[in-house]
Amino acid sequence: MNTLIKVARYHLVDRIQFVVLPIGVTFFAFFVNLAIFSLLPETPEENYSGGLATMYVFMLVCGALSMTKSLPFGLALGVSRRSYYLGTVLLITGLSALYSVGIAVFQAIEEGTGGWGLGLHYFRVPWLLDGSWYLTLLTSFVLLALMFVYGMWYGLIYRRAAVVGVVLFSAAQVLVALGGVLVLSWTDSWSKLGAFFSTLTVGGMTGVLALLVCVAGAGGFATMRRVTV
Repeated sequence: MNTLIKVARYHLVDRIQFVVLPIGVTFFAFFVNLAIFSLLPETPEENYSGGLATMYVFMLVCGALSMTKSLPFGLALGVSRRSYYLGTVLLITGLSALYSVGIAVFQAIEEGTGGWGLGLHYFRVPWLLDGSWYLTLLTSFVLLALMFVYGMWYGLIYRRAAVVGVVLFSAAQVLVALGGVLVLSWTDSWSKLGAFFSTLTVGGMTGVLALLVCVAGAGGFATMRRVTV
């Protein structure tokens, strides 16, 4: 455990990447949304901006950078691949918990102020972050972890096979998605899929996201064992 904590602290040497920029970009987008909606002559009572997606996208980027920019020097310090990977997972567990608490707190403030006085829902996302505070806390935690771990997997693919590997990895996912679309079309199952998602609660969606975290984490760990530096 001490080694994992050291790996997490190793990443936090670059606090700008892991702390300052994710928070800064999120609030920059927030203030841009506030400025835009304050200038509109009429605003709807329930407006969802979607600007919170900036934080999740940035976590994806941070995950990729943790396995590209920081990996060679980390392994040069004598850290094993397993310890480096698990230590990075420990880091993102802590950061995801911290950021999800912040999202839940600002969501509560947003509700209490009537959408910042503008009917703006920046920290509340329909269907995904749209339940009780504890569901927002849990779902945002799982989604942040998913984006970071998925980014880690991409970073490891890049370390293993450079740009060609990233392109092939992306193409494989597109083909899997296309295969799913074709199967649903051939079996006339679109209505069943729609019915499934329509009955899926926020908690159920969190469970689906948690499953994806496990898949991405396992895939990244398997790739990590074959990475050459």
